[in-house]
Amino acid sequence: MNIDLSTLSNTNIYHVMTQTIIPRPIAWVLSENSNASMNLAPFSYFNAVCSDPPLCMLSMGKKPDGAAKDTATNLVVGAYCVIHIAHLEQADTVTATAATLEYGESEIDHSRVSLVEHANWPLKRISDCPIAYLCKVHSTSEIGNTPQQLVFAQALELYVDDSAISQQNERFYIDALAVNPLARLGANQYASIGDVISKSRPK
Repeated sequence: MNIDLSTLSNTNIYHVMTQTIIPRPIAWVLSENSNASMNLAPFSYFNAVCSDPPLCMLSMGKKPDGAAKDTATNLVVGAYCVIHIAHLEQADTVTATAATLEYGESEIDHSRVSLVEHANWPLKRISDCPIAYLCKVHSTSEIGNTPQQLVFAQALELYVDDSAISQQNERFYIDALAVNPLARLGANQYASIGDVISKSRPK
């Protein structure tokens, strides 16, 4: 089947894209509300886009009423955030934190997420997440006819659970199976990473 995307509504394009660009990593983003409470929300329009400086990009739509999402409101240039990579067993909690709440209501309280202090960092991080990027917002912009908020977050520090990382000389190696990351598919579907295979690049 060939699908002419120009004939589809924005909603239908979203649904077909999220079911075909798979699997996608999920950024579980912790940020601070203006009342000093914590906001936590998942985003699967997310990836690494630059290594120098180390930048991750988040793309955010609007709330159902057309207002900016709380994370987008919080992540102005210079704001701090923590981008977590959740593990498979956290699927229920990740999904719960996608609920639309009034600005200033904390998903941390609603979903009973446990946080832990991180040395020399203004925000806490989720205690049982295997990976956490400690970031400061580098830049933002809007894109699209139905505007998406783009946030480029510069990673200043990276936390990896000791059970999932090793080091040989100057290179770090992450054990993907030990991380057991939660991946996003379309609709209400998620996935595990399944088998891990290795293929050497040609010289």
